[in-house]
Order: sequence, then C-alpha cells, then structure tokens
Amino acid sequence: MSIPHLARIDLYPLKSLDGQRVERARILPSGALQHDRAYALFDDQGQVVNGKRFAQIHRLRSQISASFQTLTLVHPSLGRAVFDLEGDRTALAQWLSEYFQIPIQIRHNPVMGFPDDTESPGPTVISTATLETVASWYPNLTVEKLRSRLRTNLEVDGVPPFWEDQLFNETDEGVIFKIGDTCLIGINPCQRCIVPTRDPHSGAPTPEFQKIFIQQRQHNLPSWTTPSRFNHYYRLAVNTRIANTESHPVLCQGDPVMLL
Repeated sequence: MSIPHLARIDLYPLKSLDGQRVERARILPSGALQHDRAYALFDDQGQVVNGKRFAQIHRLRSQISASFQTLTLVHPSLGRAVFDLEGDRTALAQWLSEYFQIPIQIRHNPVMGFPDDTESPGPTVISTATLETVASWYPNLTVEKLRSRLRTNLEVDGVPPFWEDQLFNETDEGVIFKIGDTCLIGINPCQRCIVPTRDPHSGAPTPEFQKIFIQQRQHNLPSWTTPSRFNHYYRLAVNTRIANTESHPVLCQGDPVMLL
C-alpha cells in the first residue's frame, strides 16, 4: 500500500450540479473550500432547489470554466446554453425557471458557500478504498458513478476501506489530521440523503439502494471507528472543520495525509 495521500479534489461550484476536478483548492477562513457550493438555486419561498427535492436536476449536465466564471448547461430538450455567472445571472435564472417550471433565484456566497452542514462547512473526506468497497455492493455501479452520487470533496488513497472512520470520536471536538501543511478536524460521519440512491445522470432510483447500504455498512464497520456516532448506518464520508481559520491554506493533489 502506498503512503496515504490526497488523491483527488472535487469542487461543486453550483450546488447540486456536476463537480469539477481540480489539482489545488484554497481553504477559506470559514473552513469551506473556495468555489465549492458557492452558488445555489432557490425557489420563490426561499427553499433550496437541489437533488433532495427535485430529481430532474440529475438530468442537467453542467461544466464550469477554469476561472469559475462561465457555466455551460446541457439538456436534451433545452439544448446547450452558456452563461457568465456574474453578468448573465438573470438569463441563467430564466433558463433554469423554464427547466424546473418554477421561479428560480440564484444566490452567491463566496464566504462559505451553501454547505448542508453549516457548523462543519469544511471539505468532506472519503478514501478511494471506501468508494471501491461500496461500489462492489451493487451490480454495475462504478467508482466514478458512486463519486457522482456521494459528491465528496477530498479523496485519500494509500489507506484501507473506511479509513476515514478514524476521523471522529465520542465528542464534537473531533480528530485532528493533516493534509500537507494544513490541519483539519474530522467531526462526524456524514448523514446521507436520497441523492445517492439515484443514478447521477438519469435520476432513476437504484432498487433497495439504502437497504443494501445500511446492511453492508453495519457489517463492514471497522474496529477503529466510534460506533456511538452511528445512530443509523446510512452514513459515509466525514464532515470537517479547519483547525486554523487565520490562514488561507491550499490543499494540493498528492499532499501526504497523516493522523495527529
């Protein structure tokens, strides 16, 4: 087994749309990764429009430019459209309103983005071996498609399956670990929602996905984890906070990973 290292970084610039693989990512003072979930869609009631509420969002393909300024959307019925995220935001909202058939607003939060866990808005962490193991529980589910379902930020290689279950303990004080020169704090195993149960492109549900997941997760729970943090076993990957919010550290693909 190779030395534990950061094998992959994925950002999701517009919440619930496709991810963008990068080689470097800066951590903001809030603990969030810069550009991750920086934009989000909302309905006219102020509720977020995401995969949990709208399965049709899976059928939208998106790509963002390297500058994180230009968004391309593609749909079989609506075709291909390109928008500047600053100058074309009204036009983008109109395009998305037509697609969802409800009024859509687009909000931007460059300070913390729109994470599901606002108390621990740091990058989510999982291991490559965990993804390989979980994918093996389902026929025809590839690691790449599982990545698209789980939408985690940081992938660690050179470690065994469920290695990340060491990154939390009995308390919310968490476990400190290091990626390169950056210290992060693992807080809790991430509670999953309905999104991982669906095909990331079609939105079609995988039969008994959650039931199989819960059974296998409990059966494969590693000896090094803290069982009391599992009020149920539909949890995977780890939520984090940044240990030092005064700096602006950068995580790089290939950085060594170490438990402290």
